[in-house]
Amino acid sequence: MPYVDGFVLAVPRRNIEAYQAMARHAGQIWKEHGALSFVECIGDDTPYGELTSFPRAVQATDDEVVVFSWITYESREQRDAVNAKVMADPRLKDSMKDMPFDGKRMIYGGFQSFLEL
Repeated sequence: MPYVDGFVLAVPRRNIEAYQAMARHAGQIWKEHGALSFVECIGDDTPYGELTSFPRAVQATDDEVVVFSWITYESREQRDAVNAKVMADPRLKDSMKDMPFDGKRMIYGGFQSFLEL
C-alpha cells in the first residue's frame, strides 16, 4: 500500500491561478523524481465548523479557499529519497520564491496506508 504525504492549506481566491500553475510545476518535479501520484483539490464544500473544520484548521479567511492535496509513494523510504531529490532540485526552489499562499498555515504530514477498497 502506498505511503501518503497529505497537505491542507488556504489560498487567496485572487491567487488560485498562480497556485494551480505552481502546483502543476511542482507536481511534474515530484513525478520526475519518483512520486506515484500528485493530487490537488480545491474545496467547494468546506463549511466553517463550530469546533473543527478544514477552514478553521488553516485559519482560512472569507477571501480564501481551502486546498487539500496529497502525494503518494511506494514506501516511506522511497518518499524520503524522493523528497530529498525534490528539495535539492533548483526548479522547485525557483518556483517557491513567490508562493501564492501563506506557508505558515499549511498543515502537512506523512501517513502509512492501511486500507484501500
